[in-house]
Amino acid sequence: MSEYIIQVENLVKKYGQLAAVNDISFGVESGEIFGFLGPNGAGKTTTINILCTLARPTSGKATLDGYDVVKQQNQVRQSIGLVFQDSSLDDRLTGLHNLRFHAMVYNVPKSVRDERIEQVLRMVDLWDKRKNFVRTYSGGMKRRLELARGLLHYPKVLFLDEPTLGLDPQTRNYIWDYILDLRKREGTTIFLTTHYMDEAEKANRIAIIDHGKLVAMDTPAKLKRMVARDIITVKTRDNEKAAENIRERYRTDVRKDGDTLVFDVDNGEEFLPDFISESGIKVTSISLRHPTLEDVFLKITGHEIRDEEVGDTLKEALRRGGPMRH
Repeated sequence: MSEYIIQVENLVKKYGQLAAVNDISFGVESGEIFGFLGPNGAGKTTTINILCTLARPTSGKATLDGYDVVKQQNQVRQSIGLVFQDSSLDDRLTGLHNLRFHAMVYNVPKSVRDERIEQVLRMVDLWDKRKNFVRTYSGGMKRRLELARGLLHYPKVLFLDEPTLGLDPQTRNYIWDYILDLRKREGTTIFLTTHYMDEAEKANRIAIIDHGKLVAMDTPAKLKRMVARDIITVKTRDNEKAAENIRERYRTDVRKDGDTLVFDVDNGEEFLPDFISESGIKVTSISLRHPTLEDVFLKITGHEIRDEEVGDTLKEALRRGGPMRH
């Protein structure tokens, strides 16, 4: 029996001659937080659509909780919860009525329906607000209600697409406290997309997809070791001359970022004093930082990670409610 709750093998999805997903393979372990990162058009949403049975692969195979995503779609749909960046709640209903409707669509047994609704609402601290109309909820409250709804039918895998996009930092931290607590209580596998690198740090492992190809996959710590060097950002009186000097003197690549120069060095704390005193470059500002996942992403893909809208088919399916029957 596979150790992975999600198993993807040589997955391909083509639209005409365009390979949106190009022969990718990976596995997601049960109970882990798995970060799935990629710039716009990388193939991230297409892959998720396939895993959620909203798109059929051109070739290859994917299973979720042991079920084939093409041949056993209903079982897959019962095994997943969905929380996406755009709210799909009915704000004309109360929080309680939103959950009751979801429970009926997903065939949560009537004998446990009310108990389960109370359990998840208390879990996200919304039990006292259950009779309020959703239109009166704050953005953070709506996101918590969507988390509760996503977990209502005991899913094995919870897909979170930009779960805190647009929320203030305090509310983002609050939501993540709930996500981590939910995972601990329910043992749910979390499949996460985010462009906030501090959120990606919470993943046990991260997969980076670009141009339809899986280009890296490892723990955040090991991915950051791929960069391995400290990052120096410097502004000088003559950046063109300084860039040439740095390349020749220190044998390192230099890239422009606005009106600053950025380059990598070993042992940045030791490098800085010598650079300032001996390079002959007239420095107006300089800073040092250690590598982050943002640096890893930029180095591997050549892109900065940007906001990505969830696929329209995915949002529409969730609005229709339930197991997304065709």
